[in-house]
Amino acid sequence: MTINKKEKIKVSVVSYLNSQPFVYGLQHSDIIHDIDLQLDIPSVCAKKLIEGTVDIGLIPVAVIPELKEYYIISDYCIGAVGKVSSVMLYSQVPLKKIKNILLDYQSRTSVALVKVLSHHFWKITPTWLETSSNYEDKINIETAAVIIGDRTFGLEKKYAFTYDLAEEWQKYTHLPFVFACWVANKKISPIFTNNFNKALKMGLDNRPQLIIELIQKANYTIDVDTYLHKNISYSYNDEKQRALTLFLKYLDALYL
Repeated sequence: MTINKKEKIKVSVVSYLNSQPFVYGLQHSDIIHDIDLQLDIPSVCAKKLIEGTVDIGLIPVAVIPELKEYYIISDYCIGAVGKVSSVMLYSQVPLKKIKNILLDYQSRTSVALVKVLSHHFWKITPTWLETSSNYEDKINIETAAVIIGDRTFGLEKKYAFTYDLAEEWQKYTHLPFVFACWVANKKISPIFTNNFNKALKMGLDNRPQLIIELIQKANYTIDVDTYLHKNISYSYNDEKQRALTLFLKYLDALYL
């Protein structure tokens, strides 16, 4: 008689530095035996959840409206209160003189955020340019670029003007920003959800040990401790929920 093994819950998580505490927690807790953990860039996380090839994803919040069914299952997110330092608009000229903006192909929320900021707050109407790999070198006197994640590290001195998109959002709304949430495309059992949150919390609680391990593996051009403790705000609290609701409202108005 063949006994079928319990089917694992498929989980897609962003592979950037900012999500490493989550990855650490999932990999070092018992829940790892119940999940198929997949490391992806944000746009792929979103694609997998929308297509149903995974059950849970740390997805860019801009794609939430595209899901037929969704449940935000976690007390944690990838957010920022003020500067995030890794979701940036780089330019050689001030905002009002930008004619084109290259959009990071790895992102969905950051692309949506720069469009919301441009339309509702900066009052500029650039031409939006889609990208593929190695587009960063195309920044010039007329063309700026949104660059996100680990690829932003060390770029702050390369361009004349830098705009931190989370900081810009807070400047106008007085709210934090939520870049990515843990979202399921189906109902997940409360027991699993509870254990999942415990694993994420364990990863966050062990950031000091994780940071030591990360620094030993790679030569980062940023202060990893500051980035993971101050730039990234992980709690998905009431204020962040209000911020997410407002952002999706602005986004909806943008595409009407």
